[in-house]
Amino acid sequence: MSNRQTINTEKAPQAIGTYSQAVKAGTTVYISGQIPLVPQTMELLEGSFKDKTRLCFENLKAIAQAAGGTLDDAAKVFIFLTDMGNFAEVNEVMAEYFQQPYPARAAVGVKELPKGVPVEIEAILELK
Repeated sequence: MSNRQTINTEKAPQAIGTYSQAVKAGTTVYISGQIPLVPQTMELLEGSFKDKTRLCFENLKAIAQAAGGTLDDAAKVFIFLTDMGNFAEVNEVMAEYFQQPYPARAAVGVKELPKGVPVEIEAILELK
């Protein structure tokens, strides 16, 4: 018997393809990468880079809550950027969602992301 549980919420974009919004294995939650898709419409958010980054974190937050946690439970955050020049803005937005002790983080520059978005963020939570 597996201790894996699929997490799904209508408060975040639905998975498009062969993946789940998140998978909970024991007390660890692996949240799939979130792009700035508006959950209600599944359309890309128009607006500033910061607005798009905030929506990624809001989508992560909704999935974390559906899994029984919060972003405070994040042990690791992965950020993918098509322009590393946006890194300072990511830090500013991240400070709105996290306080010390901060989760571990990786920020990686990539050539492109799904739907041509400039940012994708995923997280691993460790629930208490």
